[in-house]
Amino acid sequence: MEFEVSYNLDDEQQFWDGEYLKNDYDIARCCFKLLGSTLFSSHQDYVRRQIVFSLLEEDSPDTLHLIVALLIFDGREHEATFELMNAEGIFPRLVEIIYEGKDDDAGLHRMLLELLYEMSRIQRLRIQDLILIEDDFIRYLFGIIEGLSDDSNGPYHYPTIRVLLILNEQYMVSTHDPGPDQPFTANLTNKVIKTLSTHGFAFKTFGENIILLLNRESETSLQLLILKLLYLLFTTPSTYEYFYTNDLRVLVDVMIRNLLDLPSSASALRHTYLRVLYPLLAHTQLKNPPHYKRDELLRLLAMMTATGGAMEVHFGAVDETTKRLVGRCIRVPWLKEHTEGADGESVVAKKLLGVEMPGGMASSLSVVEVTTQKERPGVLTGSREKEEEEELGKAQESEHDVVQITNH
Repeated sequence: MEFEVSYNLDDEQQFWDGEYLKNDYDIARCCFKLLGSTLFSSHQDYVRRQIVFSLLEEDSPDTLHLIVALLIFDGREHEATFELMNAEGIFPRLVEIIYEGKDDDAGLHRMLLELLYEMSRIQRLRIQDLILIEDDFIRYLFGIIEGLSDDSNGPYHYPTIRVLLILNEQYMVSTHDPGPDQPFTANLTNKVIKTLSTHGFAFKTFGENIILLLNRESETSLQLLILKLLYLLFTTPSTYEYFYTNDLRVLVDVMIRNLLDLPSSASALRHTYLRVLYPLLAHTQLKNPPHYKRDELLRLLAMMTATGGAMEVHFGAVDETTKRLVGRCIRVPWLKEHTEGADGESVVAKKLLGVEMPGGMASSLSVVEVTTQKERPGVLTGSREKEEEEELGKAQESEHDVVQITNH
């Protein structure tokens, strides 16, 4: 039986002054008690709205800590909570509290970052809210990561990086894929890219961390967030060389491994990787000799568009988008010159790939195609290696069953 403790309090302030919620566990336990109570279940809409309004009005760190925790836990189970926050203008309030309270309670600050990320990743933010974000706030977020450069596992790294990634996506969506009720905002400045364009030299740790995150992240939606930012960095002249060369080489290794391991069902994610691979190879320091992993890249691209045999079994049927994107990558000058014969004819297209590429393939690479790739939070990217192990296991079980039946 669970041990219960009760307190007799004279008023609300005594609850806060008494420090009954001493740590994150106590706060989480209190939140789940409330969210599971009869009071909450009987009046959910009303209680949620009051909690949201409290966030607009409260300034006490202790009270804010509990309010923010309640909204995070409830919103993860009921997205309508995050949608209500957006409709009621909570986003600017979160930005304000995060920036103005930067020297206050570290635990509260981290949870505010988590709440901002959670409410922003499931919906479009309002244009009027994005416009209010100041350059100083973006630089402040980058500065948090830089200030903790010696502790990549620190509690601030992951929440802060995710906030910057989701803000970049929100800028992209608002500019390149506005909703039916939103005006076209081609002049909306992406302040994440702007900051890296003007101050990228001071915020190198962020770049190192997103490559490390891509290397270990299994959630598809977060991989897409990272790839969207990488795409803009590699297609914006002022950020072509934001990354250190060694970090770019690590990124190439990560992309080769991930492209080889993506299951055949992950075609949209594979296309996004390929859309990022081209500008990575064509625009960054990697275009200069010595050309890193040239042979490995050519083999990978050839394998991805091979028809028939083991390669088609490995990657699945080759779709036209994959052919087009692979063809574009192969036309990166330092790859192309390694695949052309004396007469200039593309050896890769005809021999390695085994397919005819459309002549004079004009680039149809589009920021819109990258922007519109989405996946629901929590969906994990499968692994081809794990799929093959599972299929092998099923085949062995089936063979075992046949043996058992035969023996009987």
